[in-house]
Amino acid sequence: MPTKIKLKRGFDIRLQGEADPNKVTRATSDLYAVKPTDFRALAPKLEVKAGDRVRAGDPLFSDKYRPEVKFTSPVSGIVEEVRRGEKRRVMAVVVRADEQIAYKPFDAPSLDRLTKEGLIALLLESGLWPLIKQRPYDIVADPGARPKGIFATAFDSAPLAPDYRLLLKDDARALEAGLEALGKLAPLHVNAREDQASVLPARLPAGARVHFFEGPHPAGNAGVQIHHLAPLGKGETAWTISLPDAALVGRLLLEGRVDARKRVAITGPEVTGPGYAETIAGARVGCLAEGGEGRRMISGNALTGDRVEEDDFLGFYHRQVTVIAEGNRPEFLGWALPGFGKLSMSRTFPAFLFPRRRYRADTNLRGEERAFVVSGQYEKVLPMDVLPVYLLKAILAGNVEKMEQLGIYEVAPEDLALCEFACTSKVPVQEIVARGIALMMKELS
Repeated sequence: MPTKIKLKRGFDIRLQGEADPNKVTRATSDLYAVKPTDFRALAPKLEVKAGDRVRAGDPLFSDKYRPEVKFTSPVSGIVEEVRRGEKRRVMAVVVRADEQIAYKPFDAPSLDRLTKEGLIALLLESGLWPLIKQRPYDIVADPGARPKGIFATAFDSAPLAPDYRLLLKDDARALEAGLEALGKLAPLHVNAREDQASVLPARLPAGARVHFFEGPHPAGNAGVQIHHLAPLGKGETAWTISLPDAALVGRLLLEGRVDARKRVAITGPEVTGPGYAETIAGARVGCLAEGGEGRRMISGNALTGDRVEEDDFLGFYHRQVTVIAEGNRPEFLGWALPGFGKLSMSRTFPAFLFPRRRYRADTNLRGEERAFVVSGQYEKVLPMDVLPVYLLKAILAGNVEKMEQLGIYEVAPEDLALCEFACTSKVPVQEIVARGIALMMKELS
């Protein structure tokens, strides 16, 4: 019998530009890339150089400190370039794709003969292991860890998030196989919405537990779900994966190759005809959506995604591209106007009287960073038993012991993204949390 958990705290940011489920197009790109910057605390070691030929599934780079963790090409072709940033930091390994993809074959045993050790070895060799993330710290999972569970998230509650039922429309068999395999790694928990239960496969692995979450964003965040199902203490770990990524694991087992096709939601107020695009992981963003002057392109959602340009690439974990207006225009007496068209969380503007209305948001902060104002705003949108203001202050002070006591092991930047959105003081909450995680990893390594 599925358990039901109702979250009351949180907030749904209703933006214009929701993807039309009836509009699905095919988007092909000439260039594809895997970006080391998509993975927290990764020190990449290059396995290729410009001019090398690769197949889909061949390694592009690995983790310097865990060489068994590989990151492989989503397509076959020629390595176009290794993009570097400051201090020669590797930003992306770019591959110019062949017209016809050639796949590296993998020896995938049948599910009844698949062992835990064999599955881990296969995922590491194929480059699909990074699909599994680990809490605490929201990093690529440690293959040698013994997690208390693996939590598969079956919905996304972020602004304009894609509908997983559409993302998985043609992957029922692969999803079933992927979840069956993942259940061999640790006790499996599948977290879904009751009104979207059709996304779940008809048959789940023996021992798998289903949990229905109800409530506003961030109900779909893995960290929030783990907090309510199996809170983490010091020394404990949990693994997470999204249902579409579990289907990629299933494809590997069924086909013996890395099939990185994915469906991406093209969303946002500045998108003409928002819908879904069928593409391959790491596609060039400009092939999916149009940018231009006065527009901000985001790989991911508007709360936690990465700012990109048209020649950048889709993030490893992203299945959404959002385009919103740049908020670079001054607004005379903006605070004193009625604000009928402005989103309000605190009932400052009368727009709160229309809860189903969608808004044309932009990037304007409408203020600048200043001292913390302890107003209880954070607690209203964070459905976790964490004291966010005190945790942020402990991070800023570099107090590791206090950070442990206040819940640093349970949070990731995305879990406190709504706190940043609601913040009167314009504090960069996600940046601070990321800084705290980096400090914990450094101090406890």
